[in-house]
Amino acid sequence: MARVFLLLFAVQVVLAACALISCLSAEKGDVRALPRLAWVLVILLFPLIGPIAWFLAGRQSTAGRLRGGWPTTRGAARRSSRPAAPDDDPEFLRSIEGRTRPQDQELFRRWEEDLGQRGNDLRREDGGPREEPRPEV
Repeated sequence: MARVFLLLFAVQVVLAACALISCLSAEKGDVRALPRLAWVLVILLFPLIGPIAWFLAGRQSTAGRLRGGWPTTRGAARRSSRPAAPDDDPEFLRSIEGRTRPQDQELFRRWEEDLGQRGNDLRREDGGPREEPRPEV
């Protein structure tokens, strides 16, 4: 009988820990019915019932968050409107375009020539065509 109680206690502790992690890491738009602090208190003060209530009523369901594989919450929509990386951001690219120095452009040109020469050397060793036309940059 003691093993059953230990198992149920362990299940309750794991469920409470999962509910706390879910509650504390949920975005503001995903918490429903009560403020986040109230949900934390419910989870901690009402064993087993609190975590179950959080998963059933406190957070937005997975079906509500995902529709066709894409998030539909306000926070996710706001995040998806931003570029994923700086090289995807046209404003950032415009801001750095005027900052290249002539020395950098010359160094880049020499690197390109060296890379092209190495490619030609490798093709010659393999018996391929000697020169490959390169587009002008």
